[in-house]
Amino acid sequence: MVLASQTIVTANSTVCTINFRLVIVEVSLDAPDSSFVVAFSRFAFVSVCKDAYAFVPRGGSRVLAAPRSSSQLQMKLFDWKRRQADESALNDLDSTEFTLDNLKPAPGSRMRKKRKGRGIAAGQGATCGFGMRGQKSRSGRPTRPGFEGGQNPLYRRLPKFVGQPTGPGHKKTVYNIISTDSLSSASPGSTVNFDSLLESKAVTKSKYKIHKIVSGKGDASVASDLTVQAHAFTQSARQAIEGAGGKCEVLSPTTNQVVEDA
Repeated sequence: MVLASQTIVTANSTVCTINFRLVIVEVSLDAPDSSFVVAFSRFAFVSVCKDAYAFVPRGGSRVLAAPRSSSQLQMKLFDWKRRQADESALNDLDSTEFTLDNLKPAPGSRMRKKRKGRGIAAGQGATCGFGMRGQKSRSGRPTRPGFEGGQNPLYRRLPKFVGQPTGPGHKKTVYNIISTDSLSSASPGSTVNFDSLLESKAVTKSKYKIHKIVSGKGDASVASDLTVQAHAFTQSARQAIEGAGGKCEVLSPTTNQVVEDA
């Protein structure tokens, strides 16, 4: 038996030092077969630098050294296909043109969905994290939404507003409120709507698309002979406009066309 060592250099300048034992077996010439020399090696230690993998087979004599990917990504990748892929071309931002077919999320930002009920190796096998017993471990939805085990639920503990029912089947239309005080600056005999008031800076912009005229709190009077267009009017605002010789026109909430003349 002879002890020997060999130093090899891989394609990406990785230095690998291999120590091995060489065993030589001689066979006599008197044997039925011709004499031969059998040589085989067993690897005792393989030291590889941090940029290369080393795989030592038990029954063979080949050295398989696979270099790491030249990618500059340092974050942990949960996708094993991307972990072994060479993404050095994508890391070269100067010569890479990003298109719809090479866009990818940042490494580590997206994880694969958790597979439940596929064995204990997945981490959520058997009971899938719901336990072995109890109401919440049964199939189907065990309780209705809002149920708190029999105690007074939240939607019953909160105070209610009289005349304003809440819950399924009840709707509340939210308007942008325009006061009649903003109509005092309009020129007499003109047609006034939200767009004209916004252009004259009498009102500010709103996130709601439908508008409602309400009576103002100030002492300013409504300009005379106005044609006011809005999606809704309060009774007091309608009386104030018509008392000044004006007219109210109700607009459609979808088409913004005049649907009613008052």
